[in-house]
Amino acid sequence: MDVSDLIEKDILGYLKAHQNKGLLRFVTCGSVDDGKSTLIGRLLYDSKMIFEDQLAALESDSKKVGTQGGDIDFALLVDGLAAEREQGITIDVAYRFFSTDKRKFIVADTPGHEQYTRNMITGASTADLAVILMDARKGVLVQTRRHSFLVSLIGIKHVVLAINKMDLVGHSEETFNKIVADYRTFAKQIGFENILAIPISGLKGDNIKDPSTSTPWYKGPTLMNHLETVQVEDNAQSGPFRMWTQWVNRPDLDFRGFAGQISSGIIRTGDRIRALPSGKDSKVTRIVTKDGDLSEAVAGQSVTITLKDEIDISRGDLIAGVDSLPGVADQFNATLVWMSETPLLPGRPYWLKLGSRVISASVTDIKHKIHVNTLEQLAAKTLELNEIGSVNLGIDQAIPFDAYTENKDTGGFILIDRMTNTTVAAGMINFALRRSQNIHWQAVDVDKTARASAKRQKPALLWFTGLSGSGKSTIANLVEKQLFALGRHTYMLDGDNVRHGLNRDLGFTDTDRVENIRRVAEVSKLMVDAGLIVLTSFISPFKAERQMARGLMAEGEFLEVFIKTSLAEAERRDPKGLYKRARASQIQNFTGITSAYEEPETAEIVIDTSKLSAEEAATHIIKQMQDRGLLTP
Repeated sequence: MDVSDLIEKDILGYLKAHQNKGLLRFVTCGSVDDGKSTLIGRLLYDSKMIFEDQLAALESDSKKVGTQGGDIDFALLVDGLAAEREQGITIDVAYRFFSTDKRKFIVADTPGHEQYTRNMITGASTADLAVILMDARKGVLVQTRRHSFLVSLIGIKHVVLAINKMDLVGHSEETFNKIVADYRTFAKQIGFENILAIPISGLKGDNIKDPSTSTPWYKGPTLMNHLETVQVEDNAQSGPFRMWTQWVNRPDLDFRGFAGQISSGIIRTGDRIRALPSGKDSKVTRIVTKDGDLSEAVAGQSVTITLKDEIDISRGDLIAGVDSLPGVADQFNATLVWMSETPLLPGRPYWLKLGSRVISASVTDIKHKIHVNTLEQLAAKTLELNEIGSVNLGIDQAIPFDAYTENKDTGGFILIDRMTNTTVAAGMINFALRRSQNIHWQAVDVDKTARASAKRQKPALLWFTGLSGSGKSTIANLVEKQLFALGRHTYMLDGDNVRHGLNRDLGFTDTDRVENIRRVAEVSKLMVDAGLIVLTSFISPFKAERQMARGLMAEGEFLEVFIKTSLAEAERRDPKGLYKRARASQIQNFTGITSAYEEPETAEIVIDTSKLSAEEAATHIIKQMQDRGLLTP
């Protein structure tokens, strides 16, 4: 009885037969037109996982938009987007389920084009095995190397090298052997050791399900046979116990448990655990599930754990076994795959999501980027879309982690743009930076409150932002004069002045602008901590960096002052002749002309210079500070 008959006549029998089968997740990857979608379509077809109505639709679509002259085009089973069918390429990751008598499978068909490398990362992130396809006529291509390198980064250990379209090279053993030799030379550089090479034709079915009579010289398994029998190590269960806390389960006053999915290891009642990053220990009293309590639970299970002691555990904390603890640090070396069309800017704050924990992070240094063709380490100041680099990361608090090679769930993370909430990078932690273990906060007896009290004022940061020529420095200077006359202790940081010393090494690229503002924000934080009222006058064109500066201050200490002036008016004033030079292409990356200015949307104070003079603007700002209680001792 085939799959369709079994589903139709005995659905319970079908479900029972599948209940205890193992599951293999694999990904197909390679260059454009290597035949990934056709191969998956053939696997679905040969495993009899296509219903009659699907087969009828496939035959009809093959005649309309197929590429096989009216014969069945198996790629159409996978390429579901209209754009994919029109262009004959894969754009998005397509997931398909199929099953044989021996195993269940989830396969991810990933795009071959370089611009869709980020999609390939998504598809491969949960795979146990990778099928790397190559066109027998073309051999090892750039994208073959790129995808192979990404597969090695993600940590996939099982690799099948499928040399496709062997029918188009006369099933030549010599061609097959040459391609395999070329690939193995490259594979050694990225750590691949066990590679199974199979000569196939996805279209004709050679060595897919049954051995091909066209390749009598090949004595290895068919692709389906290998997928059914390959032994995939379950490192998750054999590893140390790890569980990210998803939520604190508190249905009533008598129950308090910590719910999550076990990432690795085994937990039993009575086991001692440690909550991180707090470092508090306790003992497991119950392992609760919706079907009742368990005496033990393993990786992959979702459970609620109760503890003997009342210790503080929140969402995003890691519960680990005390016998093999993860590290805890706030600075890391990591490998990044950049997935955004907006380039990486060192110093720019991003959200870092590791497990269920989301924290603020920034790239402090790009060590190098990696040329995927040659594996050369190249100097870089930024990472562009699809580029891969080794970076140092700094985060705003210490977090628990494992190296990605040891545990994907506690070592793999994503970076998220704080403005748009889009994922901009996938990352893999390599190790904690040694200096993070040697740097600690030094306790001091005289704090910000004491310093401000001695000055009889409330510390604050007035962040003046606007186009060049808007009048920021003029107005900020007048505000400081009025504050000084009122007996306040102030300091002004001006954009031009700091470039004579603190930031003299920075230019005006987007990367340098981000670093310029990061340094000024950190200096401002120290000055506010000294109890001063600080005024900064910088174009600070990017919302992300102004938000970063705000985040360094306590609630109510940060006032964004937007000096609103039209570009036309700023150009008309042009006190330094900068706009004229920018229009003549003598100045690159000039804000408002060749570099963007992102206007504030929620500034505390907005000064429209078309309505207020500089003196009137200064008086208005002082009034706003008084109304907010900042000038009350």
